[in-house]
Amino acid sequence: MKRDILIHPDPRLKKVCAPVEDMSDELRKLADDMLETMYDAPGIGLAAPQIGVLSRLIVLDCVKEEGEAPRPMVMFNPEVTASSEETSVYEEGCLSIPEQYAEVTRPAEVEVSWLDRDGKLQKAGFDGLWATCVQHEIDHLNGKLFIDYLKPMKRQMITRKMVKLKREKARG
Repeated sequence: MKRDILIHPDPRLKKVCAPVEDMSDELRKLADDMLETMYDAPGIGLAAPQIGVLSRLIVLDCVKEEGEAPRPMVMFNPEVTASSEETSVYEEGCLSIPEQYAEVTRPAEVEVSWLDRDGKLQKAGFDGLWATCVQHEIDHLNGKLFIDYLKPMKRQMITRKMVKLKREKARG
């Protein structure tokens, strides 16, 4: 089931999320809903707080090539366990900050551990767009948005645009 995506500024997007204690069918259904919502948006990543659920759950799929099979990933309690000294710069966007993009510098490679849908511990290395995306989504779980990496003036300008967008949407 497709869920509504919260738009910044929303206090729930600034909250630190609680760890997932044990896997349930309800949580697996939430992950499925998040994937459906992400693909529909369309986006390459989505964190639970973006749909108003303050749990440590993210979904991502950075396959962008036409005709390439999707590679949806579901991560409960994801954590960056190692990151490279080398950095990369990507122009990031966010489904909670529609149509706003800015360059963000992050570690070029990261190692992440997480629980899969069956509650089994997984660990993998990510680079390129996957590394950027997984770090961006984990930031959401810690109440951090990509605009928090920007200079105050640029961040305020984007926030004002989002306030205006929300006002227009509320008016219908």
